[in-house]
Amino acid sequence: MIPDICSMHILLTAATPFEIQPTLDYLAATPPPSMTVTPLVTGVGSLPTTWSLMRQIGSNRPRLIIQAGIAGCFTGRMPGEVVAIQKETLADLGVWEDQTFRTLFDLRLANPDSPPFTNGQLVNPYRPLLRLTGLDLVPSLTVNEITTDPVRIKWYQQNTDAVVESMEGGGLHYVCLQENIPFVQLRAISNDIGVRDKTKWDIRSAIASLNTRLTALLDKLNTTGDDILQQL
Repeated sequence: MIPDICSMHILLTAATPFEIQPTLDYLAATPPPSMTVTPLVTGVGSLPTTWSLMRQIGSNRPRLIIQAGIAGCFTGRMPGEVVAIQKETLADLGVWEDQTFRTLFDLRLANPDSPPFTNGQLVNPYRPLLRLTGLDLVPSLTVNEITTDPVRIKWYQQNTDAVVESMEGGGLHYVCLQENIPFVQLRAISNDIGVRDKTKWDIRSAIASLNTRLTALLDKLNTTGDDILQQL
């Protein structure tokens, strides 16, 4: 979709096209009158996410960025449940020593409160947007390697409050906080984190639930988006 200068411009981003395809089909069939939604498939991982977002922002800066995708869960929630991410931790940016992880902040290589970080985390400050989702607000980890090792899983569960993990969320939070662009991240749970036994995953249910919640959010933004953004 080509942005209209008279409408609110939303950038809708995902790591892969299939995660948001139902929403793109919905928007094509029912174009929202008060906003323009530009899709962006970034590829998997924080580096391609960061590059894709910065390239898009540089050519056509949106008023709001929504990231949507599936995620693994640390806390045993049901597949298909959708959450909004309140804060991100860069889970593997540091060093593992003696089965303990030390972050860049632990190593004193970075200040945990140097922007865009708050206490070493990438916190979404746009509370009106988060409330608009109507979803449970949870912490997340961003990883470069999907977590399967039982020792590492246990460490994350005991030493972080993360509910889910993804490979792109930290890139979104970092870029948007640095660029002062309102954003929201939606994640649908597809599996428990652990051994990659895809017979126990429910990607179909996760994608269906994700897009139901995503289209509902876009419908709300179509009617109240300008008012919400003025509060930010």
